[in-house]
Amino acid sequence: MPDSQRLNITLDTERAAKLTQLAARVHVNEGTLARSLLASAIDEADPDPENVVMLLDAIPGAFGRAQQGLEQAARGQTITLDDL
Repeated sequence: MPDSQRLNITLDTERAAKLTQLAARVHVNEGTLARSLLASAIDEADPDPENVVMLLDAIPGAFGRAQQGLEQAARGQTITLDDL
């Protein structure tokens, strides 16, 4: 995959277990199945800004985590990309 980007995704316990069960049923690696499911979800996502806002608002705790990140950045509590 010459034009690809690696992402690390953390799933909650319930969704991780479901992914494991689904992967076992179809006899594929969990990462392969996760990549396929995410690609399908992205392909089907409506890029209309209103829908993107609704999607982001539906993520539990997302606004609070974003605010926390802004506060941490303002205090200089950041890590450079090179250090990741």
